[in-house]
Amino acid sequence: MEKPRLPISGTCRCGRVEIEISAPPIMTAACHCRGCQRMSASAYSLTVMIPGQAFRVTKGEPVKGGIKGPQLDHYCCPSCMTWMFTRIAGVDDFVNVRPTMFDDMPWNRPFIETMTADKLSWVETPARHRYEGFPPVEEFPQLLEEFARSL
Repeated sequence: MEKPRLPISGTCRCGRVEIEISAPPIMTAACHCRGCQRMSASAYSLTVMIPGQAFRVTKGEPVKGGIKGPQLDHYCCPSCMTWMFTRIAGVDDFVNVRPTMFDDMPWNRPFIETMTADKLSWVETPARHRYEGFPPVEEFPQLLEEFARSL
């Protein structure tokens, strides 16, 4: 993967909400769950996991849309309703950002696939690792290390 110059700014579809990331991702993923399929109107959603302290909203005020707690919150532009990022309750270590918010996002290739039990039969991604659900907690440190080496 190429290393972009940081920080990188992105916007929703209409440009009323802007976001910024100032550190490389922790990992990238494609989620095939039915919820992500419905939220993205696609076969899966792409995620770039950004360290929590390296993510900020620089313009506008996103609103909760899609899932609104208690385990996680999806954040959208209040005008165009673009799904921009997700925060998991009690997890400040990272934010799941939709990489398509950025004009130049070299981190859009998924490293892992999750929820492949719900995957549409014709879908293929270049992900190195695939999980019917989510990766087991004990595999996460190894996945993070392997992803970091791939940057």
